[in-house]
Amino acid sequence: MRVVSGEYGGRPLKAVKGKNTRPTTDKVKESLFHMIGPYFSGGTALDLYSGSGSLGIEAVSRGMDQAYLVDKHPLAIKTIYENVAMTKEADKFIVWKKTDQQALDWLQTHTIMFDLVLLDPPYEKQDLGTIIHQLISSKLVNPKALIVCETDKDTVLDISHTHLTLLKEKVYGLSKITVYEWRPEDD
Repeated sequence: MRVVSGEYGGRPLKAVKGKNTRPTTDKVKESLFHMIGPYFSGGTALDLYSGSGSLGIEAVSRGMDQAYLVDKHPLAIKTIYENVAMTKEADKFIVWKKTDQQALDWLQTHTIMFDLVLLDPPYEKQDLGTIIHQLISSKLVNPKALIVCETDKDTVLDISHTHLTLLKEKVYGLSKITVYEWRPEDD
């Protein structure tokens, strides 16, 4: 596993030991970022089920100013810190050992808004509709923010909101990437 492109491109990343996480393969990660970028001119990213931190680190490598890397598992947090240290720019990352709900509750009370949200929870725990609705209702996403969901290929996301647009959906082996854009006002 490695950072695919950008400022940290080619640098190796550690995977979380054990079976609590399922890292996004480099091939899927590269395809995902080509779907949404592939590069950014600043912004803030939220990687809510961070695992190794790979997706959030890739986002910063490709131009995001900052990424919040959230996971509830201690081994994941340890791995995230090791991978962030590899960047030599730890100030660009906020690492939290929190559940998704704890993180969203804290963010809501501190009015932090995101330009990119990466949602890749364990496949057996995929209630992404509720998470996305909370991100929107809590005003945690900026206009034109991208919300990227990685799910099992057979998962059907039932997410409907007047100003949430499905941009792309593609299957890669056992995984499916779905990209939404938040458009709170008519363009």
